[in-house]
Amino acid sequence: MKIVSFEDIMNFNIDFKEAYNWVVEMLKNKESAYLPPKISIKPDEKPGVFYNVMPSVLPKENAAGVKLVTRYPDSSPSLNSLLILCDYQNGKPVALMDANFITALRTAAVAVHSIDLFALKDYKTVGLIGLGNVMRATLKVMASVFPDKDLDIKLLKYKDTHISFQEEFRDYEHFHFNVVDSYDAVVSDSDVVISAATYLGKDLCDDSCFKKGVTVIPVHTLGFTNCDLFFDKVFVDDIGHVKHFKYFNYFKSVAEVSDVINGRAEGRTDDSERIIVYNIGISLHDIFYANKIYQKYCSEIKDIEMKTPDAKYWF
Repeated sequence: MKIVSFEDIMNFNIDFKEAYNWVVEMLKNKESAYLPPKISIKPDEKPGVFYNVMPSVLPKENAAGVKLVTRYPDSSPSLNSLLILCDYQNGKPVALMDANFITALRTAAVAVHSIDLFALKDYKTVGLIGLGNVMRATLKVMASVFPDKDLDIKLLKYKDTHISFQEEFRDYEHFHFNVVDSYDAVVSDSDVVISAATYLGKDLCDDSCFKKGVTVIPVHTLGFTNCDLFFDKVFVDDIGHVKHFKYFNYFKSVAEVSDVINGRAEGRTDDSERIIVYNIGISLHDIFYANKIYQKYCSEIKDIEMKTPDAKYWF
């Protein structure tokens, strides 16, 4: 079994456009995989903390695995994840991978895909909340996939993240930044709103802040439950993962992203439609990414021998 560290994955220099295409491929082929709802443990004595266990099996890729994600809001980073990748034919683990970079990259690629699929075709103004690794990856994927897209980008002022964010993207001439100091200012008049805040205690904005035609992508599903009650359409990466949402039964219209891609459901049909996309995070992408990385990049990483018992009984 190979042990693949965060540094290993960073050093592979995975192409952002290729990462985007991996997301598209897996969404198209979602029905070929087994995806039970994630198990989420939220200790009562630790508000904001969770342990998520996310399994999936991809027979078409000869891959299976499970990802463990933890969140501790006061830690930096607040999210940490680890992934076990298995050979589907024999069930043997082939790799133990740090999944932090994988999680951020696939989450970013999914967000960019949702923008392309559901946003107004001439979207121009994008509001960003939560300027950490996921949001930085999102803009880098967007710049790679749509290099000529000229955007006015509103950044929510928070500590010094808006400063380092602008510095990181100073050479991206088609991104024009404007720093604002309230959630209302980020959301109002934006064609697209992306939130990658890992912890929010309540909804961010009043209904009136959301213009007609807006597409909202809450990466961690937080802060926009009021939208569930009046937005025209809700799209999700997996119905089974959102049935527990407080207002699930009140959605005006709900469909899976994969059904839109494969022509079984309609996406945006009107420029006035308000759309929210809950890419809650499904392990299909993580396992698919891990398998691609394992096949393409990991040949030189040293194997750690794992012995399995030969005898029928060992007690």
